[in-house]
Formats: sequence, structure tokens, C-alpha cells
Amino acid sequence: MHLREFLYVDTEKVRSMLAQIEGGIEEDERNTVRTDKRTEGGVRGFASHYQNWADERYVNKSFGDALFPVLEQSLEVHNLLADISDQLTDVELWRSGTIADSWPAGSMVRITSPGSLFDSRFVASSLAGTAATYMGLQGLLDEGQSRQGASRGGNNRRSQGSRSSEGDGTQNLEDLIPDYQISSEMEFLPSSQLRALIRVARGLFSPGLHMNLTPTDDDEIVISARLQEGRQFLDSEPDVLFARYGLDVQEWTMVGLVGHHAAPASTTPSFEDFANDEGLKRGKAASTVNSFMKVMGVTGLTDLPQHPGFSMVPIAVYRTMITPASTELMPSP
Repeated sequence: MHLREFLYVDTEKVRSMLAQIEGGIEEDERNTVRTDKRTEGGVRGFASHYQNWADERYVNKSFGDALFPVLEQSLEVHNLLADISDQLTDVELWRSGTIADSWPAGSMVRITSPGSLFDSRFVASSLAGTAATYMGLQGLLDEGQSRQGASRGGNNRRSQGSRSSEGDGTQNLEDLIPDYQISSEMEFLPSSQLRALIRVARGLFSPGLHMNLTPTDDDEIVISARLQEGRQFLDSEPDVLFARYGLDVQEWTMVGLVGHHAAPASTTPSFEDFANDEGLKRGKAASTVNSFMKVMGVTGLTDLPQHPGFSMVPIAVYRTMITPASTELMPSP
């Protein structure tokens, strides 16, 4: 028996798909515990007390960790789910276009692959914490030198940190980085470079939790998925998730739909045909702008998969728990 640790489950999609396959599902079972207490007045100094107890326990059976395995098994029984993990390790299948042809957009697949998490909010909060630590250490060094200077009759050295922009009401993640000056005692990146690094992270990946699967050794081949917040198992803060799962690549299993395959390189579209004497061509404008965004996706400047990779619409993301039953005890040396 293999136990799973679910990172993400889209419970709404799970219910919807299972209902389509099975013709309906049992949503929940309700039992509650209710306590009623009533006090009635009587002779002064005395009172009558009544307490009614009733069993009303509520048990929700539609949690993702209980419902998704049922859906996964049902998909396999009806031959609606393909495990393509082995095929995705072949670089030649990617380069030849076989992967895109075999598994077009809308295909229901399961992928077990090395993958990592990314969230620009975590990048911002971590760098802001690092900058705050640097300023704190800098202040301690400055204070120590100021005291030494005062004992020798010298001038006090002023702190090099300036006012932080944190809490000024702005919404950009880079505004979490306070202004500071580099100390001669400690090497560190200037605040402008930290802000630039956050801008790059925010521009490449819109704020939110992303999973990037890398089934081959070619780092240009990436399967990307956005794990939508508000779904089951994704109610933790970014700092908590990364503290638990870290930044390193580890093996994950994702079940979901192929979103779309990235377009190969193309020429920049012309913006000259948006309008004519009769007015704006709305359809032409939309298609041209989308074409331009595809070009930006090819260059990696937008939050889109790059060719030959594709995006996933995840239903569930989990990893298999390592238990004593799943490992062989190694003899001691």
C-alpha cells in the first residue's frame, strides 16, 4: 500500500469529473453535536437548570485526499487516464513534436517527474528578510564602533541604513526591500539589485505558486502548472510551503489536463491592420495582440510555457510517502 501526501487537489474539478463518470457522488454525511442549556429563575437565590444533549456530528467525506483516489481509479478503469511519465524522459520525442502530436491539449494524463516549486512572493519576502538581517547586523557593528569612538573622544558613526519603503501602501513585491548602503565590514548586494531580482521573478512568474516539472536533463523542456490558491491543501503561506518542501528538485506526481503546447518561434505580427475607415477591427486586434504575446512567450518574457514544453491544468499534485514497507533496510557498514 502506498500512502500519498497531497500538495494540491482541485476538489471542484474532482467532484465534477467523478459526477460525470459515476452519474453522481455522495457528497457528505452529517452528524452534529448540539448542547442546549437553559436556566429558569425561581425563589431568590435558587434556579432551575436544564441541559439537553444531542448527537450531531458532521463528517465531510468529500475531502480531496479521500475523493481523488476514487476519481483516479475510475479514470483508469474507463481508460480515460494515460500515464506518460516514461515517454516524457525521451528528449527526441520532444524535439520531433511527437509529444505534442500524441498528447494534444485537453488530454488527461498523469506525470511523475522531478519538479520544483517557485513563487515570486517567497523570493520577495526572503530577500526582504535577508536585507533586514543585513541592516540589523550593520547596526550592531555601527553601534559597537560608535561606542569605541566615543570612549576615545571620536565622532559617532551614523547608521548607513535609510528609511524602509515597507508598509507605504505600494503593491509591488520589490517595495519590500528597504533602502540601505553597503557596509565596508560586510559584503552584500545593493538594494537596487535585490529589487531588480524580484522584478525579474515577478515578471517571469506572476505572483502565486508554480510547479515546474523537468522530466529530462534538458533544462529547456519544462512542464509548467499554476497551483490555484483557495483549493484543498493550498491554504498555507508561501513561506510555510517552502519551509516544508524546500527549493530543491524532488519527485512529484501530477494528474490533470494538458493545457496547451508552447508555440515555436515566429515573426512579430504587424499592428497596422487594427482599424480601417469603418472603425476598429476587434477580432483582428485580439488575434494580433495574442500573436505578439506568443512571441513574448517564445522569448521567455511572459508567464507562458516555452517550446517544446507545455502547460498543465492540475487536478492533483502529490508525492508518495516513504515508509519502512517501501524501503529496504541497508546493512550497516
